Amino acid sequence: MARAPRRLVLRALRGPVRALLRPFRPQVKAVRRRLPRRADHYIARLGGVQTRAIRPAVPPVAPELVEQARAGRPPVPETPTRLYVAPANFAGQGWLWARAAERQLPGVGAVTMVGIPSGFRFPSDHHVPEQVYLRSPEWQREQFEYVRQNFTHALIEAQRPMFGSLLSLNAFTEARVLTGYGLRIATIAHGRDVRLPSLHRENYPFSPYVREEWADVDVLERQVRRNLAGLASIDMPAFVSTPDLLDDLPGATWCPVVVDLALWETPEAPMERAKPLAVHMPTSSKFKGSEQVDEAMNDLQDRGLLEYRRIEGVTPEEVRRIIGSADLVLDQFRLGSYGVTACEAMAAGRVVLGHVTEHNRQRVQEANGDELPIVEATVENIREVVLELLDDRERAQKIAAQGPGFVRRLHDGSYSAKVLSTFLAS
Repeated sequence: MARAPRRLVLRALRGPVRALLRPFRPQVKAVRRRLPRRADHYIARLGGVQTRAIRPAVPPVAPELVEQARAGRPPVPETPTRLYVAPANFAGQGWLWARAAERQLPGVGAVTMVGIPSGFRFPSDHHVPEQVYLRSPEWQREQFEYVRQNFTHALIEAQRPMFGSLLSLNAFTEARVLTGYGLRIATIAHGRDVRLPSLHRENYPFSPYVREEWADVDVLERQVRRNLAGLASIDMPAFVSTPDLLDDLPGATWCPVVVDLALWETPEAPMERAKPLAVHMPTSSKFKGSEQVDEAMNDLQDRGLLEYRRIEGVTPEEVRRIIGSADLVLDQFRLGSYGVTACEAMAAGRVVLGHVTEHNRQRVQEANGDELPIVEATVENIREVVLELLDDRERAQKIAAQGPGFVRRLHDGSYSAKVLSTFLAS
């Protein structure tokens, strides 16, 4: 006897199965989420239970945005060594490293690109709308060819892909592919992309990477471990932007953040007004110890000893104005290192406070022979350290006066270009 067609069997069983499954729909939904798509398809045909959410189609990228990104693509440098830096440009650092390399190293030209979300723009040679960078296959293919055909070196920032989703959003795959075409590739870490939470908790007593304060710390741990494994898999030169990241990448080289001193010079000496102005400008309050800063500074303000302002969400131009008018700049008190904001405040000749561990201070001194002119304070003693500075303003002014010279020697781009020169000479 011939077998009944499968569709007739399914049709005959559909009614009884629907009745059987109806009381158990919540449980069926939970099970079906774990099933292969083909098995789920047959259950749906039998039971008539539709549980898979239909994701709305992602709208295509607007052609005018793609054309905008294409039109903004910079000309290729006419130099023997051509460096491409992308795609993060946090605090404008990608652009500043590129300009430092061009300024300090003969025969080097550079182009920077950033996939921009909404928010403030730092200088870059190529600002690409984020949806184009992430979702336009046309732009991604063109950009890959632009880099492959025209550049000798590429510096991948923050372990992020330079070509969006073209190569599965994987910077390490990009590095291997471009190397196959003869380019020299290096990576530069900005911070959270390689700072391993579990290791930071071991090394830094005030670490913000604690589960009690941050529910997603284990998610970040997995992400960082993937990045570290990816870096180990490509075996290419690696740089880090702050000295503490050498804990996580001991084989890397510190390439300091860069500050344009001309933008930060101010003639006004700090600590001369009756009530000094203290400012705190956290990019992330969790990582800066902002709660403890607020508590200590608001107390001193209530006692009439100083003015305190916590600044967030301002443009880079406003940052320069605010720091230039401050006496005390309170940086960060939990990470154990220092970064761009501290360098900007030192360049402006302000009194900078922060928590920088002894082993990171030693790394700074080994780099250029200078002691780091940041007044040491932790979340536990901010108030007491500020009171000492208020009582000894002459000492505070001497420390502040060391800032511009320190930044000129280590953070004006010349030292960073020297660090990059070995990679660019290869």
